[in-house]
Amino acid sequence: MKSISIIILLFASFTLFAQSPISIASQYAATIEAKTLKEHVYQLASTAFEGRETGTEGNNQAARYIADQFKLDGISPIPGDGDYFQELAFSRIQWKTDQLSINGSEEENLKNYLSIPQYFPDSAASLRIGSFRFLGYGIDDPAYSDYAGKNIKGQNIIVFSGEPRNRDGNFRITGTDSASTWTSDPLRKIAAAKSAGAASIWIIEDDFKDFLNFARRNYLNERMLMGSAEVLSASYIHHAFISASLGDQIIGKKKGKIMKLLNRGKTIQLDIPVDIKWKVVKQVKSLVSQNVLGYIEGTDPGLKDQLVVVSAHYDHLGKRGEEIYFGADDNASGTSAVLEIAQAMEKAKQKGDGPRRSVLCMLVTGEEKGLLGSQYYSEHPVFPLKNTIADVNIDMIGRVDTLHKNSNYTYVIGSDRLSTDLHKINESMNKEYTHLDLDYTYNADDDPNRFYYRSDHYNFAKNGIPAIFFFSGVHADYHRPTDTPDKIMYDKAQTIAQLAFYTAWELANREERIGVDVVGRN
Repeated sequence: MKSISIIILLFASFTLFAQSPISIASQYAATIEAKTLKEHVYQLASTAFEGRETGTEGNNQAARYIADQFKLDGISPIPGDGDYFQELAFSRIQWKTDQLSINGSEEENLKNYLSIPQYFPDSAASLRIGSFRFLGYGIDDPAYSDYAGKNIKGQNIIVFSGEPRNRDGNFRITGTDSASTWTSDPLRKIAAAKSAGAASIWIIEDDFKDFLNFARRNYLNERMLMGSAEVLSASYIHHAFISASLGDQIIGKKKGKIMKLLNRGKTIQLDIPVDIKWKVVKQVKSLVSQNVLGYIEGTDPGLKDQLVVVSAHYDHLGKRGEEIYFGADDNASGTSAVLEIAQAMEKAKQKGDGPRRSVLCMLVTGEEKGLLGSQYYSEHPVFPLKNTIADVNIDMIGRVDTLHKNSNYTYVIGSDRLSTDLHKINESMNKEYTHLDLDYTYNADDDPNRFYYRSDHYNFAKNGIPAIFFFSGVHADYHRPTDTPDKIMYDKAQTIAQLAFYTAWELANREERIGVDVVGRN
């Protein structure tokens, strides 16, 4: 009789274990298969989609393919909209004509001066300037103002870059040895000049070469901006950043007097004669693209208003001439993983197994243009950001980089930046199920690659939403036409996709919402 009781007890324990959340998660994670990932990657990175550049027909075809997969899997579209698309507009603004002469000397753009076309108010302009009003550093701040008590409406002002220091060597605005955003954000002085009614602002950069390198990275690359050209330019005025040598030519002998007064903590306004002729014409390219959203509503009435986002970007670089940049790893691999995760979540729901919280599987456009698709969603969310508990982001998971000898790894970026819960959950899921080597190299605050800021999770993190980014690193085919489907390691992609699923599953099903408890690392 005793042996029969033991058998019954063991059978009951086995039955409970078989129905546990861990077993359920494994059941649906197993539906994420290398074979299906491969089918998706070969389609997304095919010649027909022509590299999926944002706003092109190839990009639109990829969006329709993703939406069709959602529909085939029974995944719901955006609530109330009836389709899977969130449309957004982009603009790329460059100079077509930019001719400047100062005191009869022709100056060369990107050599002695720079004006940023997307922040220039006119589509075309012919400017004549006969005098400047020198206005110190062009700062208007409660701690220090060059504008206080001065009327510069309609004036063309010229200012120094940076900001003043106290006699003890600290910056006057911060009171410390660290400069404020009046130094780090070049657009802030333009905005202050516009607010004060100035006609234009000319900013003398101490190290114009360094500034130009900064501008090339942030303003003069291939990235596009969200919105129409008119809206983007409306908040700015005519402006130019000029070299220190050109600034010296304009200010002339008055520089000594100016520096003496500034070093004594004085604010200055001084008229300087000049003869400037400037002709500019913009070249504007506008386009429309779309994020693709698949929605799995949560099954728990008390939790379904909370949302877990699973994201990847589906765009790539398109064509350069007749050469196609296929983007198999970047990021057909991540897109395919999100499609598989969405299917697994939907299967669980259809069988009554969850998820308890809602899950939004989001394939975004415009990542290669500056994280624009995810930025648009964060500024125009379908679901309130306050109800979004986390983002699980997947970008490039199909290759091995030069720092690893085998494929059994993934870089994990951002998991501990805002939430220790998120970090612990991912580590626990990996220990229990996938047994990958979790590499945190690129999560370091001083990572020179700054990968934390370079994929779509960041637009959630900067809004205070915990985010985790799965990544395999760069390789010789990164952003080259040779990033092709035949080079993807589909078993590796499957394992990372399953880890992302397990992490999202735990986030969606645990009793308590994860906490936001880390400050100062975003």
